[in-house]
Amino acid sequence: MLLAHMSAVEEQLLATSKIPANSGHSLHKGTPREAFIREFLEAHLPSTLAIGTGEIIDSESSPNSARRQFDIVIYKRNLPKLDFGGGVSGFLVESVIATIEVKSTLDKAGMEQAITAAYQAKKLKKNEQWSFSSGYIPPAILNFVVAYDGPQQMDTVLGWIIEIENKLGFAGNDLPLGEQRIRVPSESIDGVFLLDRGFVTFDNFPIGFLNDEARGKMPKAKWVAATVQRGSLLWLFQMLTQASMNISGTFLNLVPYMEKLKVDIRTGG
Repeated sequence: MLLAHMSAVEEQLLATSKIPANSGHSLHKGTPREAFIREFLEAHLPSTLAIGTGEIIDSESSPNSARRQFDIVIYKRNLPKLDFGGGVSGFLVESVIATIEVKSTLDKAGMEQAITAAYQAKKLKKNEQWSFSSGYIPPAILNFVVAYDGPQQMDTVLGWIIEIENKLGFAGNDLPLGEQRIRVPSESIDGVFLLDRGFVTFDNFPIGFLNDEARGKMPKAKWVAATVQRGSLLWLFQMLTQASMNISGTFLNLVPYMEKLKVDIRTGG
């Protein structure tokens, strides 16, 4: 049932995406396609999460500094955000579960931009106080790319990721086997989903296609590329669902955000 439903939604997204293709400006093609993905997420993700667009900040972020605007930000509804107007927000890094970059057509340049943005997002500093947790909690913000069109083979996308990460110095260390694997974050993106073609994901999730026996034979491998006509949307859905279906006693520590507040204290009695 789940596969049939997600396959139908994926087919609908591809069909609907042809409507803005008649536009004469690239922005008028891309913006509706972002909205289609946003509508899918709002209709299917748990009500504890909200969907927005904007930039991510931490306690060390400065006004007017250059920051990446993410097409889609999935964040915890119970934490605050900054309203910049026009539907654009500033999200505290502590609230963000995942980001999604939406591409009409995925190419190598777009892949490098997404990898760089993801790397920068993962370097933001969280200020949280933990009391307890249960279930799978991602080791960092998840950064995904969803594309309506692109290379015919997912191996091409995988090759781009490896080449770009090596060029930028983002490749990181080898992944360990066993339980420690899910605690090691990707240095940049966590998955690329090309509708009607397949997906490439970083191999550190609790549910995957490989076991430790297979991984032991390929100790340098950190990515899995899958070719499938229908299934990309389902795999994105399951990754986001896993990342959100947990219980955590975390509390936002606002003290670091207040460090630049200078006041003249007077007391009376």
